[in-house]
Amino acid sequence: MESLRLAVSHRPALPVPAPHNHLRRRHLHLHPSPNSLSLSVPISPRLGPTSRRHLPPILASASAASPAATPSPKPAAAAAGGGAKPIPLLISLAAGLAVRFLVPRPAEVTPQAWQLLSIFLTTIAGLVLGPLPVGAWAFLGLTATVATRTLPFTAAFGAFTNEVIWLIVISFFFARGFVKTGLGDRVATYFVKWLGRSTLGLSYGLAISEAFIAPAMPSTTARAGGVFLPILKSLSLSSGSKPNDPSAKKLGSYLIQSQLQASGNSSALFLTAAAQNLLCLKLAEEIGVKIANPWLTWLKVASLPAIVGLLVTPYLLYKIFPPEIKDTPEAPALAAQKLKNMGPVTRNEWVMIGTMLLAVSLWIFGETIGVSSVVAAMIGLSILLLLGVLNWEDCLNEKSAWDTLAWFAILVGLAGQLTNLGIVSWMSNCVAKVLQSFSLSWPAAFGVLQASYFFIHYLFASQTAHVGALYSAFLAMHLAAGVPAVLSALALTYNANLFGALTHYSSGQSAVYYGGPVAQAGYVDLPDVFKLGFTTAAINAVIWGVVGSFWWKFLGLY
Repeated sequence: MESLRLAVSHRPALPVPAPHNHLRRRHLHLHPSPNSLSLSVPISPRLGPTSRRHLPPILASASAASPAATPSPKPAAAAAGGGAKPIPLLISLAAGLAVRFLVPRPAEVTPQAWQLLSIFLTTIAGLVLGPLPVGAWAFLGLTATVATRTLPFTAAFGAFTNEVIWLIVISFFFARGFVKTGLGDRVATYFVKWLGRSTLGLSYGLAISEAFIAPAMPSTTARAGGVFLPILKSLSLSSGSKPNDPSAKKLGSYLIQSQLQASGNSSALFLTAAAQNLLCLKLAEEIGVKIANPWLTWLKVASLPAIVGLLVTPYLLYKIFPPEIKDTPEAPALAAQKLKNMGPVTRNEWVMIGTMLLAVSLWIFGETIGVSSVVAAMIGLSILLLLGVLNWEDCLNEKSAWDTLAWFAILVGLAGQLTNLGIVSWMSNCVAKVLQSFSLSWPAAFGVLQASYFFIHYLFASQTAHVGALYSAFLAMHLAAGVPAVLSALALTYNANLFGALTHYSSGQSAVYYGGPVAQAGYVDLPDVFKLGFTTAAINAVIWGVVGSFWWKFLGLY
């Protein structure tokens, strides 16, 4: 989920400014870059053409159109066509070749492992620099491992049977179900109705609604693009907060910032709230750190710092990045009208609710009854297909799901082979010796490693790519430095959620909020993106570091 290219075209709704009225098609289309999420958000067919033109902005899934936007610039942006970009290609190849032929191989590392490390480094450099789309570049790396006989074919493709990767793929289909049925939109609108009388209450309502649907919608990007972005735009425009205008700071800028920054805590609260969470625990298990009853253990360990973070973030941004509009008395009424026009809960929504309750129940209790997480997801998807909530074309159209299967399996497979061949343990021992030379205690080493893992993300344009590339190595470093195993594994995973809002390119949801029509239209200035990303990250680090430390001590993690 590297980035999203959003082209918005849908029906206008009063009082949308006149310049937008020429775009009248029926859907919000999110057109992905090759490694992004693809969603199509239908507007309710119950509303006829005449009635649609007279609905308040919040009544449409997205009420104001903007010109098609191109992706925001970022380090990993890949060329759309014309082959590989020469300079990123040369730099990426040079990184691996330098290690292979110029850096002396340590005696304890085998030639096969050293050669695989060089290919892996070239692959990671390409993820950062983007000579080709991520999927294409990962395939080249996989080809190199087989062509040079570094790995046999079966070992190179072994991760394509990884259960967690298939669980991530199926999560894309669940997200499409939420969007297609309108269930996610309905839930968020209820929270706007209940809490939206003030700007601060509105931001809390949206943040809490995301946390509410997060455990059953395992994609932060899907929640952002399919549910919350249209609502945020509608609320902003209905309050006179216009893009490319001084009025942008009336409401739109604050709501975008608050929702993005709070989403990291929502994703960290539940194991099934984000794809990278599931991958982290799988990678930890491969290193020997197994967490019993993972769904409940995760929730118990994350609950207090995540809830505090959710409560603090909107208020913090309200103080350091205040909106000009403090009260939004019209929002609850507009939300109530929207719910009225949506009508009663549809059959497909009830099916979606029942299926997600079943899936979450199996995720929670599956270990007790012998049902794995991926089997629970497969059962849920099968129900949605059998009852017609989704059809196979919906699944095929989720190109980003299949793209993720390809490049993610390659990256995880290479990282796993590095672990098997001893590279990860060798690197972790080297880092541990350096930390020991400074006479650092394990809590100090824990802080240094966590901070390093966090700020390295400035080089990555995907949370999952970052996890696949570095999680195993950093976890091994923690263990070598004497940090308790379960604490190390979970803290790194929570960290992987919090750094998703650092920049406009740091995650799929950042690309939705900053790289889509909202940011392109002028709601958020780039300096604010970096300043607030860093500031909020520092506050979250304090919350998770201080509140988490006391909570985790109470739970006996150390």
